[in-house]
Parts: sequence; structure tokens; C-alpha cells
Amino acid sequence: MDARTFGDDIAHINLSTGSIETRSAPREWVKKYVGGRGLGVRYVLENGADVDPLSPDNILCFMNGPLTGSETSMSGRWAAVTKSPLTGTVTDSHQGGWSAARIRWAGFDGLVFEGKADHPVYVFIEDGKIEIRDASELWGKGIHETIAFFRKRYGAKNLSVNAIGQAGENLARFAAWVNEDDRAFGRGGTGAVGGSKNLKAIVVRAGDEKSVVPDKAAWQTARKRALDAIRDEKNITSPKKGGLSIYGTNVLMNVTNSIGALGVRNSQLTSFGKRAESISGEHVEQNILSGNPTCHACPVACKKEVEIKDGAWKGLKMESIEYEPAWALGANCDVDDIRSVAKLIDQCNDHGLDPIELGNVFSVFMECTEVGATGTTDGESLAWGDDARMVALTEKIALREGIGDKLADGAAIAAQYFRRPEIAMACKGQAVPAYDPRGLKGMGLGYATSNRGACHLRAYVAAAELGVIGIEADPLEWRGKGELVMIFQDLAAFSDSLDLCKFTAFAQGAEEYAAQWSAATGLDCTADDVMKAGERVYNLERHYNNLAGFREGSDTLPKRFTEEPSTLSGSAGHVSELDQMLAEYYAARGWQAGVVPEAKLAELQIP
Repeated sequence: MDARTFGDDIAHINLSTGSIETRSAPREWVKKYVGGRGLGVRYVLENGADVDPLSPDNILCFMNGPLTGSETSMSGRWAAVTKSPLTGTVTDSHQGGWSAARIRWAGFDGLVFEGKADHPVYVFIEDGKIEIRDASELWGKGIHETIAFFRKRYGAKNLSVNAIGQAGENLARFAAWVNEDDRAFGRGGTGAVGGSKNLKAIVVRAGDEKSVVPDKAAWQTARKRALDAIRDEKNITSPKKGGLSIYGTNVLMNVTNSIGALGVRNSQLTSFGKRAESISGEHVEQNILSGNPTCHACPVACKKEVEIKDGAWKGLKMESIEYEPAWALGANCDVDDIRSVAKLIDQCNDHGLDPIELGNVFSVFMECTEVGATGTTDGESLAWGDDARMVALTEKIALREGIGDKLADGAAIAAQYFRRPEIAMACKGQAVPAYDPRGLKGMGLGYATSNRGACHLRAYVAAAELGVIGIEADPLEWRGKGELVMIFQDLAAFSDSLDLCKFTAFAQGAEEYAAQWSAATGLDCTADDVMKAGERVYNLERHYNNLAGFREGSDTLPKRFTEEPSTLSGSAGHVSELDQMLAEYYAARGWQAGVVPEAKLAELQIP
């Protein structure tokens, strides 16, 4: 079968009118913004930067990349792109599993949802056709039950279900979409946008794998080169190396803890001491690991299924305990029981909540309880390490009941409600992930300059600062981090547009990406083209944010990171020198105090 030209099959689904139309993306957009993240952001820009994120006027894009659904290693991903109800910025979130590939095999490169249905609905996709169907009986159900319902109705074989839970239905600002019970569009509140449109689920059934890239020698050569790099024993993606394949992403818990870069008790401390071991990937592998499933076309298998064998949650089976959620709901909240962490993550998967934001919401509430700043909560409180109370509160947040109604708006808004805005560890309204900027200076700059709010994945500089790739950078040195963060951001923007797993960057670089992009599209692409496309996508996002009101002074870190020195081994005495790094960064970007000037827009051919 001849491969379709990527971008020719974008389904525009108007939930207000019920109309469904398949259109081609403008060829110039595909050439300039590639697909996935970049193409989705271009659609969101076209829709305007002044829309209310939870209004019918906002659009919700699900975009594949040109390699999605192929045999390209680690290509089983797609992007959800919209204006975020949590931050007010453009946001994109990425999801693994099998949904992306099956959407492509079913005949579509992307889905753009517009408007709002007058009752709960889902879309069913198969063999190039899309139907809007009634989901009223599923409204109020969790994601696990919703997926089970569709598997019973349509059969589990070749079926993928993406759904929102009660959190999305109730417009929790950090609600997520989840597929196959545990793979999430986790950050930015995309699930709330789905809820605002009465869109409960996206169900796709695809038969045999179909060709999505030209079947030619150049692609096979490019694919083999990339796969060889992933399997190289010198990098963390190699099964022989250990790391991700054996312990999953949570292999980083002990590493980050050891250098004083693991935030504890809402980042009041920078190390969890010996207690970090009990929530680490090594502990999971030795005590509760039950399986190693993988996403489409992935040789790494970083997902770690677990089964709780004793305690209050005995019998719980779930996947997967990732590093960021384990930190957010563990060390960050002074919890060292991996069984409770697993339970909380499973609740997030069922209700559809971002566990990183949830953990930060809890730690804000805990610190407010600690200092007596909870006078607005009608006697509600939350002590450090109270995992049973955390489980109960997660239900209230998803349902917006009691104090859960306030906590459902995210850490930054919750801290304002408690009249302690300074204790929210957030940037642009989104809470920080699992790396303390006092112990990893480049990550701090990455948080501050991320276009979607605090994020480790916009620029995973920790790979260099922790020494897990060939490039090494002193984690405690701020000099040189401006240009380094920019390079990482641009490369990630490109890989997110292909759309490839972030872990490919542990083994591959711009040359490998260029070879695969060129072979899949027929374009004559070089490593320089890859970096230029990534720069264009990053500047496009920043331009959108500028139009949405994020201008000079928007790239900040909480004062805890810039004014309160770490007191623990590895980073003792250090703060984040954000101002100095920002000066380097803006000079490298050619920006004026965080604003993209007209000359840069013209250079990159951004409208």
C-alpha cells in the first residue's frame, strides 16, 4: 500500500453542530511545523489567543506526527494541544500506548474538536469514518470503568480508548486524558477542555497495521541507525545498560536525591535522605513489579506494572509508577510508602488527574497546615505524610466537593486561596516537577522559560546535568546554561512534532532525527533543518503566549528557589541564579525580555 501524504487527513469535528469534515492541513504548515506539537500549536494560534480555555470557542487538537504508526522506534505517541485552563498559555501534552498508531491506521493524521455538544458524547473511529455517539450513560464514570465498557461493547482486540474521568467532567483545571488505563495526556488540563465540550471519550478500532511512510531503502536505513543508537550499551535506553528498561523512569529517584536536587516537603528541603530508596525504581523492581508492557514500536519498555501484596491496598494492580508522580505524591509530600504512592497514582489514572500537579496541591495544603494558614478552609487540614487523607482528598478534588473544589484549580490558585501565594512552587500557573533548581541549575531555567508552565520535558537538561548522555554539564554551574537550555528546547520541540518519545534524545540527536524525517516525508532535511524547525515551533508558542498576555516578567521561579539556599548535601548553600541565566538565554534566543520581536518572527516566517 502506498503511504498517504502526512497532513492530508485532519478531521474537524464540530460538537455543536455535529458536522465532521476531513481537510488537508496547509502544506506550508506541515513543512514548517512538521506535525504533532508544532502543527497543533499552529491550529491553536489560528483560532486566536484571547479565547476562554473552557468555552466552546477553544479548540482541542489531537495530532499525530509524520512517523506515528510506523515501525520507527518509539514513535507510538501523539500530542493534545489547546489553550490551557490551568495556565492560560498554549499547552501540549503527549501520550504513549497504542492510540496514536491506531488513529493513523484508521485513516487520520489528527483530530480538531470545536464547539460543545449539548449532552455527553464520544467519537467512534474506524476505517476512515468518524461518528459522534451518545455517552450519557458513562458521564460520572471513572476511566477504568469507561474503558471496560467500551472493550465489552466493541471487543478489546485492536481497540484503544482515550477518556476523561470525573475530574475532567467537573472541570478540574489539571484534569487529564488517559488511554489503556494509564497512559496520559497528563499536564495542562486538556481533560478539562474535553469536559467543557461534553466529550467523554475517543474510541478507535483499527485492524492490520498500514503503511504510513514510503517503503524505501532510505527509511529502513534511517530506522536502523536510530534503533542501533537506542540499543547502544553506552546509553540509559539500552536494555543491557539497565536504567529505563529495568527500573523505569523511577531509576532517577536515588540519583537526584543523592545530589541534593530532590524537593521534599514542598521544596523546603532538597533531599529525602535514606527514605528515597523506599519509593525508588529499584525498590519497585525488587518488591512489587509484576510486568513490563510497552508502547507501540518501543524496544525500551519503561512501563512497570505493579501489584500491591499487603497493607491497605492489597490486591491493587496498576501501571505504572513513574518518577515524576512518585516524587510528587511521595517525597514532595513526605510519604515514603510505595503502596500508598501506587494507590494515589491509580486514582489519578481513574479520575483523570495530573499526578504532578496533584502532589504539589497536597504539599501546598500541607505547608499551609504546618504554618497555620488554613483559616479559610472551615477546619480542613492536611498533615505531612498523611497518605490516607490524601487518598480521601483525591476523590473530593475529582468531584469538586468541599475543600476539593478549591484544590481542583491547581497549586498556584490554591495557594492564593490560602493567602500564601508564595508557597506555590509553580511557573506560569503550573506546578514544578521532580528536580530542585538549586541542585540542577539548568532545569530551573527550563522551568522558568517553558512555554506551557513549569516543565521538565520542554528541555530535559537534567540528562546533561546528571551525566546520562554524552554531553555533560556541571549541575551547580549557572554559566552557559542559557544556550544549553535553548538547544534542548529546540530539539525537544522538533522530536515532539515528529512525534517521538523523549527518551530517543538519550541516544539520538539532530542527525538521526533528520534522516528519519527526510525518509518519511521525501524532504531533503539536514540536522540544521531539524534545529531550525524546532526553533520555529518554540518561537511560535512564545508568540502565542505573548499575544495571550505573557510578556516581560513572565519567566520566573518561586522565590524559594532564588532566595532560600539549600541546606543539604550536594547542593548546600546554592540558590538558582535565574536572572543571570535569563540574560544569557534571551541573548541566545534573540528575544527582548521574553518577547519575540518582529525581526525574529520574520526570520522564522511566523505569522
